[in-house]
Amino acid sequence: MRQPVTRRLQAALATLALAAAAGGIVLTAPEASAAAGSATGYATQNGGTTGGAGGQTVRATTGTAIHTALCGRASAATPIVIEVEGTINHGNTSKVSGGSCNTADGVIELKQISNVTIVGVGGGAVFDQIGIHIRESSNIIVQNVTVKNVKKSGSPTSNGGDAIGMESGVRNVWVDHTTLEASGGESEGYDGLFDMKADTRYVTLSYSILRNSGRGGLVGSSESDVSNGFVTYHHNLYENIDSRAPLLRGGVGHMFNNHYVRLNSSGINSRAGARAKVENNYFEDSKDVLGTFYTDAAGYWQADGNTLDNVTWSSPGKDNNPAGPDMKSTTTVSIPYAYSPDAADCVPDVVSRTAGAGKGLKVSDGNCTAQPPTEPTPGPTDPTPGPTDPTPGPTDPTPPSGANLSIGAGSDGSSKASGTSFGHLRDGDLNTYWSPAGSTGHASIKWDSATAVSSVVIREAAGSAGSIRAWRLLDADAGTVLASGDGAGTISFPRTTLRKITFEIVSSTGSPRIAEYETYAG
Repeated sequence: MRQPVTRRLQAALATLALAAAAGGIVLTAPEASAAAGSATGYATQNGGTTGGAGGQTVRATTGTAIHTALCGRASAATPIVIEVEGTINHGNTSKVSGGSCNTADGVIELKQISNVTIVGVGGGAVFDQIGIHIRESSNIIVQNVTVKNVKKSGSPTSNGGDAIGMESGVRNVWVDHTTLEASGGESEGYDGLFDMKADTRYVTLSYSILRNSGRGGLVGSSESDVSNGFVTYHHNLYENIDSRAPLLRGGVGHMFNNHYVRLNSSGINSRAGARAKVENNYFEDSKDVLGTFYTDAAGYWQADGNTLDNVTWSSPGKDNNPAGPDMKSTTTVSIPYAYSPDAADCVPDVVSRTAGAGKGLKVSDGNCTAQPPTEPTPGPTDPTPGPTDPTPGPTDPTPPSGANLSIGAGSDGSSKASGTSFGHLRDGDLNTYWSPAGSTGHASIKWDSATAVSSVVIREAAGSAGSIRAWRLLDADAGTVLASGDGAGTISFPRTTLRKITFEIVSSTGSPRIAEYETYAG
């Protein structure tokens, strides 16, 4: 028989109380808000990011205490605010078991949970050689902490060498006023400072410092891992970083009001069909601050209002396409949320006064002035995974201008469900459709001769609207990603001449059914 909610909460609090003496936790009264200020950027989309707002507040001074707090909740979704003070390291971070957690030794493990805030308080919180791992989780806030010297090789190791790493279906994470640092590159045992992979979306990194590392961070672990995206980076300091500031594979990134100092090899690396909006940043004493690097899988960018101060550029080559020296845009990127960027010329000053842990959580007012954070706006505590922002695959079914090039073309793809046909993709009849044999699959439109295409419309059959979730659009001739996103609809991309174009369904709900796969030249 299930216990009443009150009894279950009492039992959870009793568990925490019993663990307090040994685990380094202190219970405090419930708080109205989880962290100072409100989430910004893409973390405000998809239902918003509020962390543990409204939940119990617990003080932790060890890594084991953080795990104990997670494991003592009534459920894996019960909101909680964990205030951290002191140094968290391998010596005080052990696995704790429970029905509301899935933890591990030697790493702060936020796995298969939601509605959690970790915030540094008091004299500060330092995660020393121990990383924060977010996996299969949603609605997470990490604020006002320092994470340093996390290694993937040597001793001790933690979190694959990432200071903060996210993977496997992560949604809605806000990382704010943190200091993430290493003491070298891969040869010294370090990896990325801020990494996302395996379907991680709706993330914001704000008012943070990333420094002294070979790799700032990535979005997508390989050229085929392009189901990530919708990431905002603003008012951050990148200092003495060799590359990946960030590396963006597929998806959309928005970088504004960041101060980049000594990007030694490359900076924002947009590739594999990624689209980056880069505006009002200040680049200083750096090399190749924007472009597609170390690959021939092109990415795209919209660059506006940036300041270049002693920036050098390499020569273009097969695997090297720097955006400079003129920084011309190669795409346009629509941003779905409101924001007020500072002018680029004041970015070094305002970032120096706001970014990093221990800065009083000050933020910019959009007019180059630092001020205390505003109180967070109440919002949902458990956003349901499922994108609400259609960029770069809007759901507007109105076709682009011109003739539908799919009529009269050929078609093929992966295994199809019984009774469906690839010919139904291009017959102009919304009552017929193709469906993959499972929840994923791919379909292609092909021509006998090279054909210029700049947009695609994917129309779902009646009764299956909304089934298609993550997707990729591929130039099948070159094997490159033209675009990626969420939800069926109109997909626009730089005009490309090809003989075969492939729409790949990466994830779906229910049974996806494509009634028409339309292609247009302009």
